[in-house]
Amino acid sequence: MPAAVNHVRDLGLPAIYLHTIAELLRARGVDDHGLLTQVGLDPERLKSRDVRVSMSQASEFVTRAVVESGEPGLGILVAGEMRLPLQGSLGIAAMNSRTLGEALDVMVRFLALRAPYIRVTREDDGSHTVLTVDSEVDLGPLRGFIMDAMLFSCVNMGTQLLGVPVPGARVRRRGREPAYFQRFHHRVPLPVDYESDSDAIVIPSSELATPIRFSDEQAAAVSREQCEQALRQLTEDAGFPARVRRVIETSYPFPPKLGRVAGILYVSERTLKRRLQEEDASFQSLVDEVRLDRARGLLRNTCMSLSQIADVLGYADAANFTRAFKRWTDLSPSAYRSGQRALSRAS
Repeated sequence: MPAAVNHVRDLGLPAIYLHTIAELLRARGVDDHGLLTQVGLDPERLKSRDVRVSMSQASEFVTRAVVESGEPGLGILVAGEMRLPLQGSLGIAAMNSRTLGEALDVMVRFLALRAPYIRVTREDDGSHTVLTVDSEVDLGPLRGFIMDAMLFSCVNMGTQLLGVPVPGARVRRRGREPAYFQRFHHRVPLPVDYESDSDAIVIPSSELATPIRFSDEQAAAVSREQCEQALRQLTEDAGFPARVRRVIETSYPFPPKLGRVAGILYVSERTLKRRLQEEDASFQSLVDEVRLDRARGLLRNTCMSLSQIADVLGYADAANFTRAFKRWTDLSPSAYRSGQRALSRAS
């Protein structure tokens, strides 16, 4: 039996997915900003492709999104927004593969980068390749949404790779056809067979040799190596301090209180402190790491005043921010900004 999300390693979910859902909600007249902040997520931080959100917060936001939008087929709408570049290095590697079969191999190997709790098993019976999609955790009431988003986004991305829907392919779905599906039938370019014994995509084996229209062997090699590095980094970041840092990184308001982070991670404050201490970390040190990273980015990439940056980072005033930054870097914020601009001009 699959475990519950809070009882397994939380590798997080790419924040850009939640940003995509938020944009869909806004288009439907839903207050996406309010919905995100209600679950403690900073809407601005979700625009970054390098940020990951804890699964507990992602699950809470998606649940509220389905309810507030009144759209049970929201997963299919999300699937329609999934463009390959949104998938990061995984999407680039798939786009630059030589054939559809190679692109599928890339997806299966590196899926954890984008959907860490979803597993895809591949079986070949000679005439067809069956990609069965399942979960390592109990998805509960979100199973329908997640399977809609996962399966139909794969269908759409297959179309992006080839320029046409994969000839002869079909989608299998467990359970009865939901009432909402007929409203979205035109969005799915392949036949969908409900009441199957699994959630899967079935592809004629002869189609696996179909060339990818974006194929670039050199770019494929580079992006696959990036995927390997990202997968190693994600595995290394599976520890408890990384889980805490992910919550801190995307929190609204910032910085979050220790008790709020503990609640999101389903532990007591005492347990959170103890587990961090066991791994030679502390809550305050993680907050400071995030603050420093964000401070550097704001000084380097924006024209915000020191007072504005101090406010974003949760300091009472620019003087407090300046003292903290000098303690971390031995430079004043102004000196750091000037140095970065000089480097930029030189390059």
